[in-house]
Amino acid sequence: MLVALKELLLQARAEKKTIAAFNVPNLEMIRAAIQAAEELNVPVILQHAEGHDSLIPLEEIGPIMVDYAKRSKVPVVVHLDHGKSLKAIITAIKIGFTSVMIDASDQSFEQNVLLTKEVVKIAHSVGVSVEAELGHVFTSSLGGGEGREPDDNLIGSSDDIYTDPELAKLFVEQTNIDCLAIAFGTVHGIYLQEPQLDLERVAKIYQKINIPLVMHGGSGVSEADYQVAIHNGIAKINYYSYANQAGAKAIRNVLKHDASEEQFLEDYIERVTAELKDNYLRAINCFSSSDTVIDTKTGCHFS
Repeated sequence: MLVALKELLLQARAEKKTIAAFNVPNLEMIRAAIQAAEELNVPVILQHAEGHDSLIPLEEIGPIMVDYAKRSKVPVVVHLDHGKSLKAIITAIKIGFTSVMIDASDQSFEQNVLLTKEVVKIAHSVGVSVEAELGHVFTSSLGGGEGREPDDNLIGSSDDIYTDPELAKLFVEQTNIDCLAIAFGTVHGIYLQEPQLDLERVAKIYQKINIPLVMHGGSGVSEADYQVAIHNGIAKINYYSYANQAGAKAIRNVLKHDASEEQFLEDYIERVTAELKDNYLRAINCFSSSDTVIDTKTGCHFS
């Protein structure tokens, strides 16, 4: 069933849980994400980043995402990730997305507030939730994607580009957003070094603003850090790079071990979808809550 983001995240916070948010720029990822959520009987968020329009345009993949969400047996949010343009945000809303992100984090604080307020006014008028970002989440040169330029040279640098708790409070008060993506050391893409997360900052921000927080760069964080982050206020974790790698790995394995002239395209698609589903099951398991897991057999190992 298709549901709104705001209510889902508020419930997740009340239960000290988080909701997995999967970027799904192809049909195999959509199917695998829905299958994994239905198997575990948990809600899930399907996302399309505006930066992934080069893979498949929002106008093509969006209606498919909404259709799968409506037919799902579990609650599903359909969300625009890293919306940079008002055109993309309005298009997503018209398609039927129940949540949009306005990412003006590369602008000044004042301009970020101005653009975010405009999106909130439009989205809230039709019952659509809004996520915004404050601070700078790093982007790796390996699988960063989502339309962002890599900044490996900044990763692990001083915290002056992390989200400031006082500014976060002011930002939320001025914009009336439903959830906030924060910068505390995570990385879009594959981590080139072990992440050093400022998890105490997460708690300080949540204490100031008391709305659900969002973690971008969910691939590569340790199980322990996931659990602390969830406990401290994270209610939505974005996850893409490891799943993307898992799909590619499935194709390589077929080509290396099982390739034959008798195989057809659907044989590869079936293997890819199965590998993606397994990866999503592990991710959901890791993100389930701050003190429990759904299935200890799957663990938090994605490789």
